[in-house]
Amino acid sequence: MAVLARKQKFPFPDLPDWFEAFPARFTMPAMADLYPMKIEEYTEEGRYVVRAELPGIDVKDLDVTVDDGVLTIKAERTEREVDKHRSEIRYGSLTRSLTLPKSADENDVRAEYADGMLTVSVGLGEEKPEPKHIEIKHAT
Repeated sequence: MAVLARKQKFPFPDLPDWFEAFPARFTMPAMADLYPMKIEEYTEEGRYVVRAELPGIDVKDLDVTVDDGVLTIKAERTEREVDKHRSEIRYGSLTRSLTLPKSADENDVRAEYADGMLTVSVGLGEEKPEPKHIEIKHAT
């Protein structure tokens, strides 16, 4: 007798996507704007790389800074004055700051922008030593 195996299909295939967008739909605006700039970060060929998804932003409206171990990406998306039926696009200022790895060389930073993706790479040097723990003696 042959046994037929069927793959169970999820009855509501869009449900996981709905829950992923849950905070943006049902929370206060401050929570919806928690991370309006989507990023990915990784290490490649001795460099720390951050890619930021910034579609529809002109390169002149981007600013990348590195200061005291923090990489900051700022972008400005200007709203076009047209009669809209609906808009789900976020306008205004977008900012994202990331702590660089301890071995990051702040003097070796490169940034490129193409097809709505900003790629920033920072050279990695030798690992800086961990902070030294100092024993505190009880004074008499």
